[in-house]
This record gives sequence, C-alpha cells and structure tokens, in this order.
Amino acid sequence: MTITGRESVLLLVTCAAALFGATGMFVKPKLAEWEDLGRQAEELRGRIALDRRLIESRDHWQKEFDGISRLLPRYPADKDMGTYWMSIMDSAAAEHGVNIKKRQLGDEKRVGDVYELPVECREWESGLEEIVYFLFDLQTRTGMLDVRQLYMKPTKNNLLRGRFTLYCAYTREGAPKGE
Repeated sequence: MTITGRESVLLLVTCAAALFGATGMFVKPKLAEWEDLGRQAEELRGRIALDRRLIESRDHWQKEFDGISRLLPRYPADKDMGTYWMSIMDSAAAEHGVNIKKRQLGDEKRVGDVYELPVECREWESGLEEIVYFLFDLQTRTGMLDVRQLYMKPTKNNLLRGRFTLYCAYTREGAPKGE
C-alpha cells in the first residue's frame, strides 16, 4: 500500500490538529493555575511592601507608645485589679446616680507591656444626664478606662436601661517587657 502525497498531507494536518487539541486540553487548566499564581504573587508583593513600610515606621510608633505608656497607671504585680477597677466604677456610678444591677469581671489579658481587664455591666439603669456624666467621669478618672460597647434603650418611666463593657488598661511593676 502506497501513500499518496495528498494522503500524507491530510495525515500530517490530522496529526497536527489532534496534537493541537490535546495540547489545548492539557494546557488550559495549567494556564488558569499560572494566572492564579500570578495573582497570589502580586498580593504577596503588596503584603511585603506594607510590611516593609511598617518596619520602617517602627521607631515612630515606638515613640508614640512610649509617650502613651507613661500615662498608664502602674500597679504591683500581685494587686487584684478586678476589685480595684470595679470599686472605681461603682463609686462613679453611685456619685452620678447610675444603678448598676448586674456586672461581671472578664479575664485579664496581656498585650505587650499593657494589661487589659474588661468589666461587663450587663444591666444598668439611669437617666440620660446621669449616664452621660458617669461615662464622662470614667473617661477622666485616673487610668485608661474605655467604654467600647454601649447599648441603651428607654423604659416607660423615662429612664434608660442597657449594658456596656468597660475596658481598663494598666501596667504592672516588675512585669517582663514585651512578648
């Protein structure tokens, strides 16, 4: 059996088409993976650039932290801070006529050199003026006291009722530096 020139050209074109089709079937999924890898590489370049900028600005933020940390109150390592902060909150509440009915002390957390203690007041009741003066008093008292969550709603007898979480920030004497 002899193969004519026309048949050999057709065989060559058929093999090229089959080879091209098979290549397309195998390469197409890989192209999507390569595009995905390219996007991931671009995201990583962006993260690296951001991390470099943060590292370069470390001295600035260290100076800011040092300035603020001097304002934080310093207490002995063995002092029970829960009782201390709750008594400050209770005295401010009594002074301004805020009735705190339910409260719970959270767990002390350490972030670097700073300790943070949440006090969750699950139920309180007062007038608008009283709660405003109470919250202002908490912000201006010794220490770093921060109300991060405050929920309130009116009652039928023109009072407000709600809940809030008070975060108390401080440092401790003799505590190891940083983590």
